[in-house]
Amino acid sequence: MKKNILLVVLPAFLIAIISGCSHTIPSAKKASADTSKKVAAAKTEDTTTAPPVTYPPLDKHLYDSLVKRLAAGDTTGKWPVKNAPYPLPGAILPFKRVVAFYGNLSAKKMGILGELPPDEMLAKLHGEVKHWEKADPQTPVQPALHYIAVVAAGFAGKDNMYINRMPNKKIDSAVRLAKRAHAILFLDIQVALSNIHAELPKLEKYWEMPFVHCGIDPEFSMKDGTHPGKKIGTYDAADVNYVSGYLANVVRKYHLPPKIFIVHRFTRKMLTNYQNIKLHPEIQFVMDMDGFGPPDLKTGTYRDYVYHDPVQFTGFKLFYKNDSWLPPHHMLTPEEILKMYKPHPIYIQYQ
Repeated sequence: MKKNILLVVLPAFLIAIISGCSHTIPSAKKASADTSKKVAAAKTEDTTTAPPVTYPPLDKHLYDSLVKRLAAGDTTGKWPVKNAPYPLPGAILPFKRVVAFYGNLSAKKMGILGELPPDEMLAKLHGEVKHWEKADPQTPVQPALHYIAVVAAGFAGKDNMYINRMPNKKIDSAVRLAKRAHAILFLDIQVALSNIHAELPKLEKYWEMPFVHCGIDPEFSMKDGTHPGKKIGTYDAADVNYVSGYLANVVRKYHLPPKIFIVHRFTRKMLTNYQNIKLHPEIQFVMDMDGFGPPDLKTGTYRDYVYHDPVQFTGFKLFYKNDSWLPPHHMLTPEEILKMYKPHPIYIQYQ
């Protein structure tokens, strides 16, 4: 199984987007200035943090019961995870299951998020949310957009890091779309030949937003200088702990609810020393089973790299196209996932 697991390689470049032109309607200078101020204010309102919100105290009894329910009767002692800290008030997990669409709004080949026009994409996301609510009526569903904001590229770039950082105006578009859909937003980072210490702080203006969460992809962390896409990259627990610690500080500084932190994984070496990962009340950690293939391959991957290496919560990735290449030629349904996998994944990602 480990030798046969199918891997995902992202395209070497993003589709270029041409900025639209604008024209000014002749008018008095004052009216023009007032209009400019209103437009600027509207843009600012879309992308700035909301005032601090006071959340009700955590219901620890309910939290414990839901975590136990996610364990789905596991008797090995691995699940629920022992000695995990209770989250700060306002936590999403395990009170809701997150269902996310993954990709980049400027690239049709990187995932469902950019493959369809926004209205059609959001309608499809709404359909998946309804399906999960039907499959597990006891768990409300939180829709999400999982946007690749830092993309491993097939070209060196100006800094020779083989990385394509999305400009703020494009990330802002994802922010506005998430707000419109009443969704939370994940910003995903693929560091390529750079490193997470350099890339994470560049997005702090977004980490300050209470509905923006984080994902990192070891597949494209090329610590040995290999170009991304040539081999599978790696992170160590020390890298994960840096991200958790950084985000925990942001949560405390800006009085935010806990951040969900996603780490993708589908091989052993993608994440080394998992047992050294530190948990925080400010962070809800999810190990997301990545990789595509038929159900038996996905089952083996989930068992070997998620179930056997417990950290806190688990996620499961589904591919609309690639999961159907081999027999039985169908993507797993919510009902099948809930029946087949323990612990139940609380984060579901569609690509």
